[in-house]
Amino acid sequence: HGPAVKLGVDHAAKRKTRLGIWMFALYFIVYAIFVGIGVMNYEAMSNVVFANLNLAVTYGFGLILFAIILGLIYNWRCTKIENEMNKEN
Repeated sequence: HGPAVKLGVDHAAKRKTRLGIWMFALYFIVYAIFVGIGVMNYEAMSNVVFANLNLAVTYGFGLILFAIILGLIYNWRCTKIENEMNKEN
C-alpha cells in the first residue's frame, strides 16, 4: 500500500519557508511584548481596557486570534505561491 497522493518536488518550498519564518518572527515579537509587560509592569495587566476585561485577558485572546489570522493568511499565501509556481512549470 503506497501513499494516496504521489509526492513530487515542491518548487515553492523555499518561498513558503521564508514566509513562515517571517510570520513566526512577527508573532514572536508580539508575544514577547506580552511577556515583557507581564514581567516588567505586571500591575498594568490588571487595567481594564475593553468590555470590562483586563489587559491580560484581552491581550491573551488577541494573541490567539492573531495566531489564527496568521495561519489563515499563511494558508492563503502558500496556495497562491504554489499555484504560481505550478503555472510556471
